[in-house]
Amino acid sequence: MDKDEARQYLTSLLNKNLRITVTDGRMFLGAFKCTDADENVVLSNAYEYRHPSEHKIKAAAANAGGKSVKLDMTSRYLGLVVLPGHHIVKIEVEQFASQIRARSPLIKKTTEVTTTSSYQMAERD
Repeated sequence: MDKDEARQYLTSLLNKNLRITVTDGRMFLGAFKCTDADENVVLSNAYEYRHPSEHKIKAAAANAGGKSVKLDMTSRYLGLVVLPGHHIVKIEVEQFASQIRARSPLIKKTTEVTTTSSYQMAERD
C-alpha cells in the first residue's frame, strides 16, 4: 500500500469504533480520532476493559467448589485517550454487516462477512 492509499484508508477509519488491545492485556474501545508518525492512536468516548485480577479469579474458584467459573471483564469510562503505538498489539474495526458490504475497495478480504476486522501489529525492532 503506497502513502496515498494508506492516508485514504486511515481517513476512512475516522470516527469509526476501534477495539485496541495493548501489551498488558487491556482493551480499549472508542471512536478513532487521529494517529501520528509514531503510531500513537487517539480514541474519543473510550472505555477501558480489564481481565479479572488473579486474586478475584482465585476467590471465585474457591467459592465455586470445583465447578467452572466465569468472570466478566471490568470496565470504566475514560473519555479521550492516547494509546502509545509501541504498546499496541492489535487493532480491530467494529463494523456491521451492512458497512462491510459497502466498504472501500482498498480493503480486500477473502473471508465471509464478519462483524469485526482485525489487524495485528507487525513486530517492531
